[in-house]
Amino acid sequence: MSTDDTVRHADGRGESREERADRRWNELLQELRVAQTGTQILFGFLVAVVFQPRFTELGTTDRMIYVVTFCLGAATTGALVAPVAVHRLVAGRRLKPETVQWAARLTLVGMVLLYLTIMSTFLLIMRMVLDNGVAMWLLIGMAAWVGLCWFVVPIVTRLRGKGDNGDEKGGRRAEDGYGPWPH
Repeated sequence: MSTDDTVRHADGRGESREERADRRWNELLQELRVAQTGTQILFGFLVAVVFQPRFTELGTTDRMIYVVTFCLGAATTGALVAPVAVHRLVAGRRLKPETVQWAARLTLVGMVLLYLTIMSTFLLIMRMVLDNGVAMWLLIGMAAWVGLCWFVVPIVTRLRGKGDNGDEKGGRRAEDGYGPWPH
């Protein structure tokens, strides 16, 4: 491997573009395993709900919340399984870096959809057991908490930390193009 094929990073890794793609792909697969498990359990719950005897007692608003929640769950499942389809359809064509980029984008979209699915499910359940006003306040609190954990903390960490290229501003895009969004 010549030095021209190696991407130098401030973290001391001297990886080729392909080695970095392989490492990033393996990291992404680990993340997807966690997200897909939660999504499968939640979506399974949503499928089962419609067959419960109490489902017929739901009012129009709660049925609409359920429909939106179910659609979000299906979209989440699609987005979080999509990286596997992308990989399978382009495997063997020497497109691993591009595959990792698309998979990272789809995973991020899937995480946003999962966030919305969880919040919608939370609202539906809270409306079943509590007064609507209390349910909404709890939803706002839970949405803020999960949003803080999933999105705010990583964004703040990225902005305050060092980037992949060693700059003090972590918000800069990695020079090798492996961030989730294109230039």
